[in-house]
Amino acid sequence: MSDITGAILAGGRGMRMGGEDKGLLLLNGRPLVEHVIERLRPQVSSLLVNANRNRTDYEAFGYPVVSDHHDEYPGPLAGMAAVLRHADTDWVQCVPCDTPALPTCLVQRLTDALSNAPEALIALPHDGERMQPLFALLHRSLLPELDADIAAGRLAVGRWMRDHAHVEVDFSDYPEAFANLNTPEELAAHQG
Repeated sequence: MSDITGAILAGGRGMRMGGEDKGLLLLNGRPLVEHVIERLRPQVSSLLVNANRNRTDYEAFGYPVVSDHHDEYPGPLAGMAAVLRHADTDWVQCVPCDTPALPTCLVQRLTDALSNAPEALIALPHDGERMQPLFALLHRSLLPELDADIAAGRLAVGRWMRDHAHVEVDFSDYPEAFANLNTPEELAAHQG
């Protein structure tokens, strides 16, 4: 479990952010994705970024950038499929590009839970109120089924996760860590 690819999901349309590429928006003078890289990179053996636009901007951070294999922006599951397809490790830790306070113990706690649930192919944090499926630690063997479900239009991320062997991990001691900055107002509230 020490060999894990970190994957930052930055492939969305940013509709609630007025169509802006959220990962490249500035928080305290630095792109959101840079905050996420800073917190995720020490937890994983390698890093990928999933982006469907502004590829050159994301490549400037020094990590491989992969785009969705599926057309029409079908959502986060397509980004997860893209990183599973390109990862060279069995396990991939996904995180969204707009969560600058993600836990620095995320990978450790999820892998600890998997060691006690050998049948699980997914580890999911739960913030005390709800599961956080965009922070899934996924096994690469899920890719064929994930591709099939995307092609069939089964795109609800939480439901997809619950339909597969998984373990949920309590992160209620980090209630703000999973906050997504989805709107200009949320971004403004976190400045400074």
